[in-house]
Amino acid sequence: MKTSFSHKITIVLLSLILLSSCQDLFNESNIKSNPNAVTDVDVATLLSGTLLGVSMLHEDTDVRISAIWAGELNGLSRQHQTIASYIVSASTFGWSPLYPVASQARLIQTKADAVGDKWTKGVGQVLEALVIAKATDLYGDIPYSQAFDDVKYPTPVFDKQADVYTALQTVLDNAIQNLSAPAGLAFADQDFIYKGSVAKWKAAAYTLKARLYLHTGDYAKAVTNASSGIGSTAGDALTPHGTSQGVDDNQNYDFFRINRAGDTGFDGAYLPVLMQSRIKSANTKTDETALYNHYFKVGISTTGALDPNTADGMFTEDAPHPILTYYENQLILAEAQARLGVTDKALAALNSVRAGLSGGYINGKTMSTTGRKYDAYTLSDFDPAGIANPTKLATTQTALLYEIIAQRYIFFLMQYEAFNDVRRLEKASPKVQLSIPLYAGTQKPQRYIYPQNEINTNPNVPKPLPDQFTKIPIFQ
Repeated sequence: MKTSFSHKITIVLLSLILLSSCQDLFNESNIKSNPNAVTDVDVATLLSGTLLGVSMLHEDTDVRISAIWAGELNGLSRQHQTIASYIVSASTFGWSPLYPVASQARLIQTKADAVGDKWTKGVGQVLEALVIAKATDLYGDIPYSQAFDDVKYPTPVFDKQADVYTALQTVLDNAIQNLSAPAGLAFADQDFIYKGSVAKWKAAAYTLKARLYLHTGDYAKAVTNASSGIGSTAGDALTPHGTSQGVDDNQNYDFFRINRAGDTGFDGAYLPVLMQSRIKSANTKTDETALYNHYFKVGISTTGALDPNTADGMFTEDAPHPILTYYENQLILAEAQARLGVTDKALAALNSVRAGLSGGYINGKTMSTTGRKYDAYTLSDFDPAGIANPTKLATTQTALLYEIIAQRYIFFLMQYEAFNDVRRLEKASPKVQLSIPLYAGTQKPQRYIYPQNEINTNPNVPKPLPDQFTKIPIFQ
């Protein structure tokens, strides 16, 4: 990502973001009153830096915590061992760079308006929605309507999560409208995700809308929007990485292999257990051995440990990281259609993902051909005695749902959407869940705790303060 002078500037911008509070970093009046501040950040440079910030937010500590709390990853040492025991405090979490990056996305829109640039504004709106969606999915009620004007609203109110979701759908509708404009300014040089493709950003907006509708259980709207969403793996929103440590390398690689080797791993996690059970099953149409070996490798951190595959698999130094993908879009379609009872279309969407996996593609990389088999399913495979119904679920619909949910769980490794699914499926109907065991205690973690800095400075923080076991509103 950082191969030119313009991208070096983005690192400087992001450093400023990381050092700021959750208030509006580049509020125009504040910049003008500070003689040492940056006075004229053009929209192109701002876009590049904001894309970098959004990308980092999909590979950060919060995503790692979500993987642990979803049972995909285990915390084995130091702080992460405590996190795996679900022991956290308000000091565990922070809203930087969440809100600084969101404010940059909002500023992109302001600057794009000033020059009549609808395309760049549309991208800024998609970026804002990505960041705020992450914030509300992890914390529930959050500041949003008053979050970007620290002069008028120094202590912003916490909007109800349902209102945040409604607002995000409107933001994405507006993004799609702007990205449908007949003309706009080119931004290929600043866009390391889609190289300036307005059509791909528009499809990504539809996929994000579909994700949010899936969260709220509006399956018909999830289907409608996913039908216009990312239409092939060529449309995947992936963060590119390189091999310069501390510059452009994959942040999971940096954590798993360089800075905290052995702090986390897959020993004791549910994900490899689930995958091994599928590999050893009587399902002759599927062999996930290649994907298992793409995810996991024995003995990298210590002898015998089941580690993230940083050698030649998912977590290599230059591995791209997913933000929004074709596979997710199809799995949204699959689950939503299955819940609506349209099992033939649900199966077609699931089989489209299987076709991609059969070709070896996953998140910009190619799996080994050894142990890779994803033949197309038929509905009869999900009958009570079918090869794709190992738990002997009573109906084709529920057996198909189980397979879709399992495929989502496997695919979403190191994406916080896996944690969303674990909580969402407690409410969704028909009720179909994976048998994910707890690491400790008797309660599943349901949310992140509001950060201590926000508790100290904002009297509008919800009271009483919810703990990590209190469900967020949309999943109650």
